This record gives sequence, C-alpha cells and structure tokens, in this order.
Amino acid sequence: MSLGRTLLDVRPIRTSPAFRRLLIGRTVSALGGFMTMVTVMYQVWETTHSAVWSGAVGLAQAVPMVGFGLFAGAWADRADRRRVYLLATVGQAVCSLLLAVQGFTGHVPVAGVLGLVAVQSSFGAIGAPAAGVFVPRLLPEDQVAAGLALNQVTGQAMMLLGPAVAGLVLGWWGIGVCYLLDALSFGLSFYGAFGLPALPPEGERSRAGLHGVLDGLRFLTGHRVVRGALLTDLAATVLAMPAGLFPLVNAERFGGDPHTLGLFLSALAVGGVAATAFSGPVTRLARPGPVMLCASGTWGVALALFGVTTNAWAGLGTLVLAGAADAVAVLSRTTIVQTRTPDALLGRVTAAETIVGQAGPHLGNLRAGVVAARTSGATALVTGGLLCLLAVAWVAATTPELRSRRGEREAPGARGSAPAPEGPAPAPGGPGPGPEQTSGA
Repeated sequence: MSLGRTLLDVRPIRTSPAFRRLLIGRTVSALGGFMTMVTVMYQVWETTHSAVWSGAVGLAQAVPMVGFGLFAGAWADRADRRRVYLLATVGQAVCSLLLAVQGFTGHVPVAGVLGLVAVQSSFGAIGAPAAGVFVPRLLPEDQVAAGLALNQVTGQAMMLLGPAVAGLVLGWWGIGVCYLLDALSFGLSFYGAFGLPALPPEGERSRAGLHGVLDGLRFLTGHRVVRGALLTDLAATVLAMPAGLFPLVNAERFGGDPHTLGLFLSALAVGGVAATAFSGPVTRLARPGPVMLCASGTWGVALALFGVTTNAWAGLGTLVLAGAADAVAVLSRTTIVQTRTPDALLGRVTAAETIVGQAGPHLGNLRAGVVAARTSGATALVTGGLLCLLAVAWVAATTPELRSRRGEREAPGARGSAPAPEGPAPAPGGPGPGPEQTSGA
C-alpha cells in the first residue's frame, strides 16, 4: 500500500471548496473554544480557589447540551440547517464578546461567568445538530468518512494546541484577550458556513416540539445499526472511561509524579492524532461496522492492560494504543450514523450522538470513582476494560448488521426518506414518524 493511501485522505479538501472553507472556519473556531475552556477554568479558580466552583464549569457546559440537544435536533430537522448553524455561531460569538467584556472589567461574579458559559453551550447545542448534516450533504458518499476524519484530526490538533496557546495568551495579555480571540474566531466559522447552499431537510420534516423528539427517539431505538453504534460508544465510555482514575493510579503505581500524570493525558491524545493521521485505509475500506467493533474492543483491552502495568513507559504505550483505538472507533461510529440515518432525521440523531458523547464520559468517571473507592484504581481500570470488551462482544453478537458489509451499505433513501423498517413498528396510536420516516434505529 502506498504512503499516499495510508495517510489521511484529503480528497474532500481538493474536490469541495465549500467543505474546505467550512473545515478552516470550524478548525479556527475549535482553537478559540479550547482557549475559552481553559480561560474559564483559570478565571473561576483564581476567583474562588474552590474545587466545587471549578467542577461547576463542566456542569455549565454539559447540562445545556444534554437538556436542549434533542429539541435543537428536532428544530434542525424542520429548518434550513445552514441558517440554524449561522444563528448558533452568532450567539456563541456574542457570548464570547460578553465574556471578554467581563474579563477586561473584572466586576462580574463567578455565577454570572458560568451563566454566560451555559448560554454559550446552549447555542452550541443548537449548532451541533445542524452541522451534523454538512459532511454527508457536501461530499459524495465515498468521501464522507474522509471528511469526518479531517474534522476529527483538526479537532484533536486544536485540543492539543488550544490549551497551550491559552496559557501563553493568559500570561502575556490576560483573560479578556483570550475571550476576545475566541469571539473573533467565530467570524471565520460564520464565513465558512455563509457560502453554503440552503440545506433544508430532504424528506418529511420533523414535527414540532416533543412529537419531533419522540420521532427521533423512535428511530434510534428501532434502527439496529445506529442503535448498536451508540450502544458501543456507551459501553466504551460508561464502562471504561479512564481519565478520572489517572491521579489515583499515578499515586498507587508511580509515586504521584505530576509529570507522569500529564503524560497519561497526552498519551491518549497522541494516539488519537496518530491514528487519525493514518486513517486512509480505514476510511477507504468502507466497512465502519467491523472497524468500530474491533477498535472499541481494543480500547477496553488496552485500558485493562494499563491497569496491570507497573512500568511507566509500558503504561504510556497502552494509553497510546487506547487513544488510537478510541479515535478509530469514534470515526467509524460517526460514519455509520451519518450514512445510515435519513437526512430528515439526521439533526435529531446527531443531537443524540452529542448527548451520548457528553454524558458517557461523566458517567464513566463516576463509575470508575465508585469502584476505585471500594477497591483500587487498578481494579477499576481492569474491570472496566473487561466489561467494555464483553459489552462490545454482546453488541456484535446481537447486531449482525454491524459485522457485515451488506448491513453497512446506506439504506435506500437514506439521504431523503427513511429506509424500510429494521426493527419493531411503533405502537399504534403513539407519536411516531410518518410513512416516509418509518425506520428501524
């Protein structure tokens, strides 16, 4: 296999100017977002020196995403997704500007800062379902996985770069400038989406309010492939999320050295970036189901091995492997979701996927902490990794469509009306999709 086919597939950048502009805008905006995340945590800690207030930062970011996500997805499935995304981008930029103002003046209480963070996260919850349709609508089907990989690798790169840039800017110019740079970054994001064509839903539009949300949930629970993909993600995060255990394991095994602790987190990111950078064979293989299952199982095995490792370098190696497996699993899962979901439902399904991504790690860290409190950090890691492997094996055994090439092909009408049912029909008389939306997931 040539090096060109091994490296990240960049065909979407060459063939689609619209995707290229969108990618640049969202990459710069992601950099600003990670800068703001670090700046908020820094400001809250410097103001309060309270672990409770610091923990509330994550709560202010996650609660709006979970609470509003499905309703935002239903709205995105009724409206022009381009307009929804532009509105959300403007809202996020205004919140960053207000954060910059309070950063320069310094007279806003911490609760007010967290309120602005929560409002900004609410706008993010609105924009995420709309953005979920961009890649499958802008690119041909054989380039969708490559486009998602490009989104993923740029996001991971900004996750590594953003905190470092934020630290420099905080040291040189202070928190106000950090927030202001984030606000300016939304300008490029707005520009990238402004030139897109109108992107109304293809097929029957979502019903308003709770009925539309229930239609989306009915699809998720009935469509075996999409449901299996999200269950696999939950298995990996809820059962085997390791980040909350790193300080304890570092203290148990490696003397509590802060340098080692930092390397644990970096190793996961390095593995993820490396795997995405060499994702060409994965995206061209066009078999995301088996790849996702294998990668998710590898994630569990790698974390279990980390739990029994006493050598620091060997431990870092298992974490690099875990990070690489996680990146491949996320890429494959997103490909499944975006190619197997009818366009008319894609906003709601993307919202559900975002909620799973938000809630799963928090629940996973909670599970790990409870187990570690009764046993040890190593035991929590090993049991979590093995439980993840068993759960992934169960999903593979009960969802043969994920294992076969035939089950991965886009169902007829997946870009418009929904495919034929793959699961049980909705209960008679209940709020369900119309004839063109009836599907399994």
